[in-house]
Amino acid sequence: MNVSLKNIDATKGIVKLEIVKADYAEKVEKSLRSFRQKANVPGFRKGMVPMGMVKKMYGKHVLVEEINKLVSENLYNYIRENNLNILGEPLPNETEQKEINFDTQEEFEFCFDVALAPEIKLELSKNDKVPYYQVNIDDDMIGKQVEAYQANFGSYDEVDDVEEKDLIKGTVAELENGSPKEGGIVVEDAVLMPMYIKDEAEKAKFLGAKKNTVVVFNPNKAYEGAEAEIASFLKVEKEAVAGITGDFSFEIKEVTRHKNAELNQELFDKVFGEGVVTSEEEFKNKIREALAEQFTPQSDFKFLTDTRDILVKKAGELAFAEDLLKRWLLVANEKNTKEKIDEEYPQIVEDLKYHLIKENLVKENGLKVEDADIENFAKRVAKAQFAQYGMLSVPEDVLANYAKDILKNKQTLQNIIDRAVEEKLAGWLKEQVELDVKEVSADEFNKLFEE
Repeated sequence: MNVSLKNIDATKGIVKLEIVKADYAEKVEKSLRSFRQKANVPGFRKGMVPMGMVKKMYGKHVLVEEINKLVSENLYNYIRENNLNILGEPLPNETEQKEINFDTQEEFEFCFDVALAPEIKLELSKNDKVPYYQVNIDDDMIGKQVEAYQANFGSYDEVDDVEEKDLIKGTVAELENGSPKEGGIVVEDAVLMPMYIKDEAEKAKFLGAKKNTVVVFNPNKAYEGAEAEIASFLKVEKEAVAGITGDFSFEIKEVTRHKNAELNQELFDKVFGEGVVTSEEEFKNKIREALAEQFTPQSDFKFLTDTRDILVKKAGELAFAEDLLKRWLLVANEKNTKEKIDEEYPQIVEDLKYHLIKENLVKENGLKVEDADIENFAKRVAKAQFAQYGMLSVPEDVLANYAKDILKNKQTLQNIIDRAVEEKLAGWLKEQVELDVKEVSADEFNKLFEE
């Protein structure tokens, strides 16, 4: 078999595959023998059908199948072995492809259009200045985090009277003329928190109420007619809420109050692990480190975003085979239309330029992502997820197992690989350019992503 590339211009070429009988004859014969062994033809025992009949019945189908396999295998082998950096996928040529007749031909020629990625050359230096935003972890932020941990690891105590943030449990019953309504709504183990009652007058009925007493209130007024809230509280369908406008009794059987954890060694151990920190100062410093670590990936992402314009500018004008790319985009996604592609093409090309620049920098500078990098990144993802729930002292083996589960999902795995590559690229770029470090508050930092 002969495979060759004819360059049309710097942006595209035609890969031609010339197939002769010797390339496929043996494969076709072997496949037909296999068909003969399996064929069930009336009048013949299995495996005893004459080869001539097998060829007549299956010959063309087998020929087409084997040639398609040869074409696909050798096309992609040629692209890989010759390091052709193609965009999208090879497409059947529409001008040089000769008509094929599998009934009469023994030699075949296949032509495929390929869009070629442009050559990219760019240099960075310390003359290139890029802003790098670092979040200032101030005392107020640390204080809020301390309070959050105290709340997360706090306790619930039973008390005798009701305050606004307490949780009240009891029995709710619909009233009629001040007495329980016959056949009316009754909810055992109803739950209510005064702080979520919207009407101040109705809320006031509960504040200061004692355990084992009865409060008469109006749910419709309390929640200002909010169907979802009333339906959930009274365990009824939303459609029934409009007809429920009367008073209800609430027999208070239990009052529970949340109490924040004390700022002591017990809390330190629960947050960071036993004995990791032993004082309030160490505790706050550890929180500062954890918060800084959480913001670093976002700082790097913003840095890469700000570096994009410099990289694109230094790469200069990059030429693309517009006609081929649009053809590929049309066939690659059945939801695409010519009009949609024409409209979105300018943005597609801009994104493609940046993707190729990043790809080039990663390749040219040996920024490889190894299995260990992927595993470590997955562990960090797992650690961050646990941290959202206040779990900062997760054992290493738990993190490792959770990371393995994360990586079982192919889409998640690819996402982590991409993020690990970008992390390495950001680290390399920070060493090549001059960083204009800017300290900002968390609010200022978040607003940067809204622009």
